[in-house]
Amino acid sequence: MKLEKLLEHVSYKCLQGSVDVEVKNVINDSRKVEEGSLFFCIKGAVTDGHKYVPDVVEKGAKVLVVQDEVEAPQDVTVIQVEDTRYAMALISAAYFGYPADEMKIIGITGTKGKTTTTYMVKSILESAGYKVGLIGTIEVIIGDEVIPACNTTPESYTIQEYFRRMADAGCQIVVMEVSSQGLMLHRTAGIPFEIGIFTNIEPDHIGPAEHESFEDYIACKSMLFRQCKHGIFNADDQHLDKILEGHTCDVETFGLSEKADLRAENLQLVSRPGYLGIAYKVAGNMDFDVEIDIPGKFSVYNSLTAIAICRHFKVAVEDIKTALKAAKVKGRVEMVKVSDEFTLMIDYAHNAMALESLLTTLQEYHPHRLVCLFGCGGNRSKLRRYEMGEVSGKLADLTIITSDNPRFENPEDIIADIVTGIEKTDGKYVKITDRKEAIAYAIHNGQPGDIVVLAGKGHEDYQEIKGKKYPMDERVLIQEILEGR
Repeated sequence: MKLEKLLEHVSYKCLQGSVDVEVKNVINDSRKVEEGSLFFCIKGAVTDGHKYVPDVVEKGAKVLVVQDEVEAPQDVTVIQVEDTRYAMALISAAYFGYPADEMKIIGITGTKGKTTTTYMVKSILESAGYKVGLIGTIEVIIGDEVIPACNTTPESYTIQEYFRRMADAGCQIVVMEVSSQGLMLHRTAGIPFEIGIFTNIEPDHIGPAEHESFEDYIACKSMLFRQCKHGIFNADDQHLDKILEGHTCDVETFGLSEKADLRAENLQLVSRPGYLGIAYKVAGNMDFDVEIDIPGKFSVYNSLTAIAICRHFKVAVEDIKTALKAAKVKGRVEMVKVSDEFTLMIDYAHNAMALESLLTTLQEYHPHRLVCLFGCGGNRSKLRRYEMGEVSGKLADLTIITSDNPRFENPEDIIADIVTGIEKTDGKYVKITDRKEAIAYAIHNGQPGDIVVLAGKGHEDYQEIKGKKYPMDERVLIQEILEGR
């Protein structure tokens, strides 16, 4: 493909060479450069791609896209842009032939609810006969192919490659999670979102390697609504006005309040042996009754969001109701049968907001005891540990503090920070560093009527320790415990 074609939507300066040059492929990993490549010099948090120029030129790179001026042989074209990440997103879209233009792209952003909502949307739209691709925290789904995810929102080149494969596979719609990091790092730049969705926002992902402040976090989330045609927003979120600042899309809302365009009314908890759910009436823009096989108010918000989205695709009410009953998400309030007497579930709640929402929800089902097992990730904000400890201490009858992904920290130090938070409350707790031992303790000490929550890991099937990921799936651990291994 001609470089000039790749640059058609990019603001640039040609420092040397010609744009009338053929590009064999576009690459941002110096190890993958080959003869005729275009190489993006990305300035990252850990390394600067500009320093790899001599290496990639030696391997045959014929075009360099740079932010800073570099020295390169005269037969190499050097294109200077303001931001190489932004340019990479636009050039990648051109390289793959603008596949997003061939489908309807739905982007969902917010602190929590993104993953569950994407699966609900996929379930509903597929029940109505659409072919749907999915990009999210757990996996990427292209037809029958399932690809484990590394990031909630992949790098821009990877997104465009997935879009191309989805379009070629006949997908009509793509539903994707859009993280604040993805927006901040321009991974989604240039994507013509048909619908953008705001679920909710609370302080999270704030720290040295993430966002510098809550204000920055909000600002990044709000970028989606200057990039979509239609915006669907949670009317009940206290930060909605901030999210709406500068929006260029149509606006509609969902929620529990009267002001919402699409509302959930008459909420009723549903519980029977081995089952927790919730039923409600959809009012406002639509009018019908629905029951969800996932407990709690957050399930109402997630399903209502999915309904608000699918309304735009003229999905029949019966298809919506049937699909919502069938939608299940690994690691999101995932029930695992361990006893006829008490309930155990796995959930990804890994910050104070999510944990408080989950535990508050489960309290409403009046368990004999609410038992919460969790840890916190290493090399992340200590504030999260204090907050999660305090939340569990206030809301759970027993907290089992254990290890999560300690990364390069000592697990005992992380547990000590959690204890600092829990000791602000009167909550009972035990400390068991080994997660399998902690889960075994929870199961062997379960009492009739208990609800036991294993929080924090969710869909993850590994534990990250000192830079290495070791296999660890809580479902496997539970099975081993039940078998006495």
